[in-house]
Amino acid sequence: MRIDVLTLFPRMFDGPLGESIIGKARERGLLDIRVSNFRDFSDNKHQTVDDYPYGGGAGMLLKVQPIYDNLAAIEAEQPIEKKRIVLLDPAGKPFNQKMADDFSKEDHLIFICGHYEGYDERIRSLVTDEVSLGDYVLTGGELGAMVMIDATVRLLPDVLGNNTSAQTDSHSTGLLEHPQYTRPAEFAGMQVPEVLTNGNHKLIAEWQLKESLRRTYLRRPDMLAKLVRTPKMEKLLKEIEQEEKKA
Repeated sequence: MRIDVLTLFPRMFDGPLGESIIGKARERGLLDIRVSNFRDFSDNKHQTVDDYPYGGGAGMLLKVQPIYDNLAAIEAEQPIEKKRIVLLDPAGKPFNQKMADDFSKEDHLIFICGHYEGYDERIRSLVTDEVSLGDYVLTGGELGAMVMIDATVRLLPDVLGNNTSAQTDSHSTGLLEHPQYTRPAEFAGMQVPEVLTNGNHKLIAEWQLKESLRRTYLRRPDMLAKLVRTPKMEKLLKEIEQEEKKA
Protein backbone atom coordinates (compact mmCIF):
# COMPACT_ATOMS: atom_id res chain seq x y z
CA MET A 1 0.00 0.00 0.00
CA ARG A 2 1.06 3.57 -0.68
CA ILE A 3 -0.11 6.40 1.57
CA ASP A 4 0.41 10.09 0.80
CA VAL A 5 -0.19 12.81 3.38
CA LEU A 6 -0.69 16.45 2.41
CA THR A 7 0.07 18.75 5.32
CA LEU A 8 1.61 22.08 6.32
CA PHE A 9 3.53 20.37 9.12
CA PRO A 10 5.33 17.31 7.71
CA ARG A 11 7.70 16.96 10.68
CA MET A 12 4.74 16.06 12.91
CA PHE A 13 4.67 12.67 11.16
CA ASP A 14 8.34 11.72 11.61
CA GLY A 15 7.94 9.90 14.93
CA PRO A 16 4.48 8.31 14.67
CA LEU A 17 5.03 6.99 11.15
CA GLY A 18 8.60 5.85 11.74
CA GLU A 19 8.24 3.78 14.90
CA SER A 20 6.58 0.59 16.14
CA ILE A 21 4.29 -1.40 13.81
CA ILE A 22 4.16 1.26 11.08
CA GLY A 23 7.92 1.77 11.08
CA LYS A 24 8.55 -1.98 10.81
CA ALA A 25 6.01 -2.31 7.99
CA ARG A 26 7.85 0.41 6.07
CA GLU A 27 11.21 -1.26 6.68
CA ARG A 28 9.84 -4.56 5.35
CA GLY A 29 8.49 -2.94 2.20
CA LEU A 30 4.85 -3.58 3.08
CA LEU A 31 4.04 0.12 3.17
CA ASP A 32 5.18 3.23 1.32
CA ILE A 33 4.33 6.49 3.12
CA ARG A 34 5.15 9.88 1.64
CA VAL A 35 4.47 13.18 3.38
CA SER A 36 4.42 16.39 1.35
CA ASN A 37 4.07 20.03 2.34
CA PHE A 38 1.43 21.52 0.07
CA ARG A 39 2.90 24.96 0.74
CA ASP A 40 5.62 23.92 -1.69
CA PHE A 41 2.97 23.88 -4.43
CA SER A 42 1.72 27.43 -3.86
CA ASP A 43 1.87 29.48 -7.06
CA ASN A 44 2.87 32.81 -5.49
CA LYS A 45 6.27 34.02 -4.32
CA HIS A 46 5.21 34.23 -0.67
CA GLN A 47 3.96 30.61 -0.74
CA THR A 48 0.68 31.54 0.91
CA VAL A 49 -1.85 28.73 1.21
CA ASP A 50 -4.77 30.56 2.82
CA ASP A 51 -6.89 33.64 2.23
CA TYR A 52 -9.92 35.51 3.56
CA PRO A 53 -13.35 34.04 2.73
CA TYR A 54 -15.58 35.72 0.16
CA GLY A 55 -18.56 37.29 1.88
CA GLY A 56 -16.66 37.76 5.12
CA GLY A 57 -16.36 35.58 8.17
CA ALA A 58 -13.94 34.64 10.90
CA GLY A 59 -10.56 33.11 10.12
CA MET A 60 -8.80 32.08 6.94
CA LEU A 61 -9.58 29.35 4.43
CA LEU A 62 -7.16 26.98 2.72
CA LYS A 63 -6.89 27.81 -0.97
CA VAL A 64 -7.74 25.22 -3.57
CA GLN A 65 -4.71 25.80 -5.85
CA PRO A 66 -1.86 24.38 -3.69
CA ILE A 67 -3.80 21.23 -2.83
CA TYR A 68 -4.97 20.78 -6.42
CA ASP A 69 -1.38 21.00 -7.69
CA ASN A 70 -0.06 18.69 -4.97
CA LEU A 71 -2.66 16.07 -5.93
CA ALA A 72 -1.82 16.57 -9.62
CA ALA A 73 1.86 15.86 -8.89
CA ILE A 74 0.95 12.60 -7.16
CA GLU A 75 -1.34 11.66 -10.05
CA ALA A 76 1.45 12.35 -12.55
CA GLU A 77 3.75 10.05 -10.60
CA GLN A 78 1.13 7.29 -10.25
CA PRO A 79 -1.29 7.82 -13.18
CA ILE A 80 -2.68 4.29 -13.37
CA GLU A 81 -3.27 3.53 -9.71
CA LYS A 82 -6.75 4.23 -8.34
CA LYS A 83 -6.62 6.57 -5.37
CA ARG A 84 -8.88 7.13 -2.39
CA ILE A 85 -8.53 10.72 -1.27
CA VAL A 86 -9.56 11.49 2.31
CA LEU A 87 -10.24 15.01 3.52
CA LEU A 88 -9.91 15.39 7.29
CA ASP A 89 -12.87 17.54 8.33
CA PRO A 90 -14.92 17.89 11.56
CA ALA A 91 -18.06 17.85 9.40
CA GLY A 92 -17.10 14.54 7.78
CA LYS A 93 -18.38 11.02 8.37
CA PRO A 94 -17.17 9.66 11.75
CA PHE A 95 -14.20 7.32 11.48
CA ASN A 96 -14.72 3.78 12.78
CA GLN A 97 -13.32 0.27 12.52
CA LYS A 98 -15.34 -0.59 9.42
CA MET A 99 -13.91 2.43 7.63
CA ALA A 100 -10.39 1.38 8.65
CA ASP A 101 -11.11 -2.05 7.19
CA ASP A 102 -12.36 -0.48 3.95
CA PHE A 103 -9.28 1.73 3.73
CA SER A 104 -6.99 -1.29 4.26
CA LYS A 105 -8.28 -2.83 1.03
CA GLU A 106 -7.15 0.14 -1.08
CA ASP A 107 -3.86 0.30 -2.99
CA HIS A 108 -3.32 4.03 -2.57
CA LEU A 109 -4.66 6.37 0.12
CA ILE A 110 -4.19 10.14 0.25
CA PHE A 111 -4.94 12.13 3.40
CA ILE A 112 -5.41 15.90 3.24
CA CYS A 113 -4.82 17.61 6.58
CA GLY A 114 -6.63 20.90 6.99
CA HIS A 115 -5.67 23.88 9.10
CA TYR A 116 -6.98 27.33 9.85
CA GLU A 117 -10.73 28.00 9.75
CA GLY A 118 -11.59 25.57 6.97
CA TYR A 119 -11.39 24.77 3.27
CA ASP A 120 -12.31 26.51 0.07
CA GLU A 121 -15.41 24.46 -0.84
CA ARG A 122 -13.89 23.52 -4.21
CA ILE A 123 -11.33 21.33 -2.42
CA ARG A 124 -14.18 18.96 -1.58
CA SER A 125 -14.70 18.27 -5.27
CA LEU A 126 -11.20 16.74 -5.39
CA VAL A 127 -11.75 14.05 -2.75
CA THR A 128 -13.55 10.73 -2.42
CA ASP A 129 -14.19 10.86 1.34
CA GLU A 130 -14.68 13.49 4.04
CA VAL A 131 -13.90 11.97 7.43
CA SER A 132 -13.94 13.18 11.03
CA LEU A 133 -12.12 11.65 13.98
CA GLY A 134 -15.00 12.56 16.30
CA ASP A 135 -17.33 15.26 17.52
CA TYR A 136 -14.65 17.72 18.54
CA VAL A 137 -12.30 20.15 16.78
CA LEU A 138 -8.51 19.82 16.65
CA THR A 139 -5.98 22.45 15.60
CA GLY A 140 -5.43 20.61 12.35
CA GLY A 141 -6.01 17.31 10.59
CA GLU A 142 -2.56 15.86 11.29
CA LEU A 143 -3.39 13.98 14.49
CA GLY A 144 -6.56 12.59 12.92
CA ALA A 145 -4.61 11.38 9.88
CA MET A 146 -2.09 9.62 12.14
CA VAL A 147 -4.88 7.81 13.98
CA MET A 148 -6.57 6.72 10.75
CA ILE A 149 -3.29 5.57 9.21
CA ASP A 150 -2.42 3.53 12.31
CA ALA A 151 -5.87 1.91 12.47
CA THR A 152 -5.67 1.08 8.75
CA VAL A 153 -2.10 -0.14 8.46
CA ARG A 154 -2.40 -2.70 11.27
CA LEU A 155 -5.09 -4.46 9.20
CA LEU A 156 -2.80 -5.00 6.20
CA PRO A 157 -1.67 -8.60 5.61
CA ASP A 158 1.54 -9.55 7.44
CA VAL A 159 1.87 -6.20 9.24
CA LEU A 160 1.05 -7.69 12.66
CA GLY A 161 3.05 -10.64 13.89
CA ASN A 162 -0.17 -12.63 14.28
CA ASN A 163 -2.70 -12.07 11.50
CA THR A 164 -5.58 -13.10 13.77
CA SER A 165 -4.80 -10.32 16.28
CA ALA A 166 -6.60 -7.64 14.28
CA GLN A 167 -9.58 -9.93 13.70
CA THR A 168 -10.23 -10.35 17.42
CA ASP A 169 -9.59 -6.77 18.51
CA SER A 170 -12.29 -4.69 20.16
CA HIS A 171 -14.75 -3.36 17.55
CA SER A 172 -13.54 -5.79 14.83
CA THR A 173 -16.04 -8.41 16.04
CA GLY A 174 -18.77 -5.95 16.98
CA LEU A 175 -17.90 -6.46 20.65
CA LEU A 176 -15.30 -5.14 23.05
CA GLU A 177 -12.44 -7.55 23.57
CA HIS A 178 -12.54 -9.90 26.56
CA PRO A 179 -10.13 -9.47 29.51
CA GLN A 180 -6.68 -10.96 28.98
CA TYR A 181 -3.97 -12.15 31.38
CA THR A 182 -0.34 -13.21 31.29
CA ARG A 183 2.08 -14.75 33.82
CA PRO A 184 2.26 -15.00 36.79
CA ALA A 185 -1.03 -16.75 37.53
CA GLU A 186 -1.20 -14.97 40.90
CA PHE A 187 0.10 -11.51 41.76
CA ALA A 188 -0.51 -9.57 44.98
CA GLY A 189 -3.54 -11.73 45.68
CA MET A 190 -5.00 -11.21 42.20
CA GLN A 191 -5.70 -14.50 40.40
CA VAL A 192 -6.00 -15.37 36.73
CA PRO A 193 -9.43 -17.01 36.17
CA GLU A 194 -8.99 -20.75 36.57
CA VAL A 195 -10.76 -21.53 33.29
CA LEU A 196 -7.88 -19.91 31.37
CA THR A 197 -5.30 -22.22 32.92
CA ASN A 198 -7.02 -25.59 32.55
CA GLY A 199 -6.24 -26.15 28.86
CA ASN A 200 -9.87 -26.80 27.87
CA HIS A 201 -10.12 -24.74 24.68
CA LYS A 202 -13.88 -25.09 24.37
CA LEU A 203 -14.44 -23.69 27.87
CA ILE A 204 -11.86 -20.97 27.27
CA ALA A 205 -13.61 -19.88 24.06
CA GLU A 206 -16.97 -19.78 25.84
CA TRP A 207 -15.50 -17.73 28.72
CA GLN A 208 -13.92 -15.30 26.26
CA LEU A 209 -17.20 -14.81 24.42
CA LYS A 210 -19.15 -14.34 27.63
CA GLU A 211 -16.67 -11.83 29.08
CA SER A 212 -16.56 -9.98 25.76
CA LEU A 213 -20.34 -9.71 25.90
CA ARG A 214 -20.18 -8.67 29.56
CA ARG A 215 -17.67 -5.89 28.92
CA THR A 216 -19.73 -4.61 26.02
CA TYR A 217 -22.95 -4.83 28.04
CA LEU A 218 -21.41 -2.77 30.86
CA ARG A 219 -19.40 -0.25 28.87
CA ARG A 220 -20.92 0.04 25.39
CA PRO A 221 -24.56 -1.14 25.36
CA ASP A 222 -25.03 0.84 22.15
CA MET A 223 -22.85 -1.74 20.39
CA LEU A 224 -25.09 -4.59 21.53
CA ALA A 225 -28.05 -2.90 19.87
CA LYS A 226 -26.27 -3.24 16.50
CA LEU A 227 -24.94 -6.75 17.09
CA VAL A 228 -26.30 -9.70 15.11
CA ARG A 229 -26.74 -12.16 17.99
CA THR A 230 -26.62 -15.92 17.86
CA PRO A 231 -28.83 -18.02 20.17
CA LYS A 232 -25.73 -18.74 22.25
CA MET A 233 -25.05 -15.02 22.64
CA GLU A 234 -28.65 -14.43 23.74
CA LYS A 235 -28.31 -17.17 26.37
CA LEU A 236 -25.04 -15.73 27.69
CA LEU A 237 -26.47 -12.21 27.79
CA LYS A 238 -29.36 -13.38 29.94
CA GLU A 239 -26.87 -14.97 32.33
CA ILE A 240 -24.84 -11.77 32.40
CA GLU A 241 -27.90 -9.62 33.13
CA GLN A 242 -28.80 -11.83 36.07
CA GLU A 243 -25.24 -11.90 37.37
CA GLU A 244 -24.84 -8.13 37.18
CA LYS A 245 -28.12 -7.53 39.00
CA LYS A 246 -26.80 -9.60 41.89
CA ALA A 247 -23.39 -7.91 41.87
